[in-house]
Amino acid sequence: MNAAATEPRKTSLGRTGTAKDQGRGATAAREAARREAEGLAARLPPLLVAALRVASTVEQGVHGRRRVGTGEAFWQFRQYQPGEPATRIDWRQSAKSDRLFLRETEWAAAQSVWLWRDASASMGWRSAAGLPLKSERADILLLALAALLLRAGERVALLGEDLPPSSSRASLDRMALALGRTAPGKTPESLPPNRPLPRHALMVLMGDFLSPLADVEATLRPYAERGIRGHLLLVSDPAEEDLPFLGRVRFEGLEAEGELLLSRVETVHEAYAERYRLHREGLAALVRGLGWSIAANRTDRPAEPGLLALYRQIADSLE
Repeated sequence: MNAAATEPRKTSLGRTGTAKDQGRGATAAREAARREAEGLAARLPPLLVAALRVASTVEQGVHGRRRVGTGEAFWQFRQYQPGEPATRIDWRQSAKSDRLFLRETEWAAAQSVWLWRDASASMGWRSAAGLPLKSERADILLLALAALLLRAGERVALLGEDLPPSSSRASLDRMALALGRTAPGKTPESLPPNRPLPRHALMVLMGDFLSPLADVEATLRPYAERGIRGHLLLVSDPAEEDLPFLGRVRFEGLEAEGELLLSRVETVHEAYAERYRLHREGLAALVRGLGWSIAANRTDRPAEPGLLALYRQIADSLE
């Protein structure tokens, strides 16, 4: 079947269209919008519940990021040291002993963090029915990280969306809806878009990052040169790392790479493992050369350890 036979006809109402035709078109548009909204709403609660559960588990292993600074929330009393301003002495606490104490407040300057996850077709894949899609794991990790950052008082936003960073709980719901609108394959880009972010902003990027290293560098370096800090989280399926297949296998590319038929996959195991290792090592060297950090999460392993490691890296960079 050729492309012409399958291409849908493009029609327009034009000047000869009747009011009834226009009314039907508007009704159809509203019905389509309603169905899409219902689909997003149906997906939203389980996704948020899973993400918040992961965030709650990770939060138990986090000791917080409290720092001394300007703010209103009380943190601790500390013994007065000679030379410090007497105006900072808390006389009520000091009257309880023969020492002088300062009242310290918690650091209160919120950081803006931009989050992004790959929505290209390669993320909509899994090697076994019992595993989550790479996109599903990335969505949960992104939302769980956003929940942790919001609880810490930071501002979060999705890279590429029009909404500015926010510290409100409602922003988490908006993020989940936005992720639902960009399911795998709806956007062809495997790398984040170029957006004008404030200097010294923070980015967290999630995806498989299987693009050529030259393309990855061309995307990330302009951000790094503007003083923007970043963290990469690699999301992978176990089969992408281990290539467990045997015998005759036909591989089909998800992003128009074509097909490859191998009569004995086991003959390429070593070459594949070496090429995959070199790509990962090259990516890690590239990211660290930019002054960024990198972590990994496999879909056959729990999400919590990878998220905890990522959150600690982010917390260290915000100190």
